[in-house]
Amino acid sequence: MAKKLLTICGDFVEDYELMVPFQALQAMGYEVDAVCPDKKKGDVVATSIHDFEGQQTYSEKRGHNFTLNADFDSVKADDYAGLVVPGGRAPEYLRLNEKVLQLVRDFDAAGKPIAAICHGPQILAAAGVLAGHKVSAYPACSPEVKLAQGEYADIPMDGAITDGNLVTAPAWPAHPAWIRQFVDLLES
Repeated sequence: MAKKLLTICGDFVEDYELMVPFQALQAMGYEVDAVCPDKKKGDVVATSIHDFEGQQTYSEKRGHNFTLNADFDSVKADDYAGLVVPGGRAPEYLRLNEKVLQLVRDFDAAGKPIAAICHGPQILAAAGVLAGHKVSAYPACSPEVKLAQGEYADIPMDGAITDGNLVTAPAWPAHPAWIRQFVDLLES
């Protein structure tokens, strides 16, 4: 039986950071459920595409519609081997949802692998699971990592870091390293 993974996403999640791991992990034989608070299986979330085009920060364009394949209200950490938290703008409002934060805490308390990328660590910070961990994120999120008592890892955009059960990376150029390290944790 395939290991089940959970992805928490929301409107204006970063397109690549949701779709690439969702599809890549399925291609590796994992069953991946994608959920969003207040939405049901079959509903869609709007994605956004962030790119690095020479300005002082990333640009943002409308991405695709992504169809959810599970209901948020029915998921619990016990049913999954690991958690994926993509970035984009969704984490800034998802971190205000206590059920999202409790779900993250449940994964962490069980020592299950948690992969977060770009702005995804905003949710981990709000859930209070970063203390004592060396964590990467999009550089603009470094103050939140530090305020959550994590150590911000300033690594290249295509790098990833594993500390305990957390696998983090600064942005989608890190997909090869980030997904590999997450799978290594899942298989250990």
